[in-house]
Amino acid sequence: MKQVMIVRTDLKMGKGKIAAQCCHAAIGAYKNADKEKVRKWENEAYAKVVLKVPSLEDLFKYRDLAREKGINYYLVTDAGRTQLPESTITVLGLGPDEDEALDEITGELKLL
Repeated sequence: MKQVMIVRTDLKMGKGKIAAQCCHAAIGAYKNADKEKVRKWENEAYAKVVLKVPSLEDLFKYRDLAREKGINYYLVTDAGRTQLPESTITVLGLGPDEDEALDEITGELKLL
């Protein structure tokens, strides 16, 4: 079991901004997740993986794949208080779900 965060690299966010946006994605996906999957994930050390995509279009592609496969997801929309304009979509959080189900969707992506 794991969660996956997919970060847009075209935004050139700083390290702290990426960390904050990934936290938003992890919490948002966690709140929407199936409670049985959450319990299983909690018993397996809360694994998380951070991957990257080059564009918003790519992020939407993975969101659509998750939706098709019934994988829980959460899109982070920035409030615009620091580095980015308001309403910029930054990160896609997936899961928690089975490793195999998430790998089927994100397996070809590179680690951030």
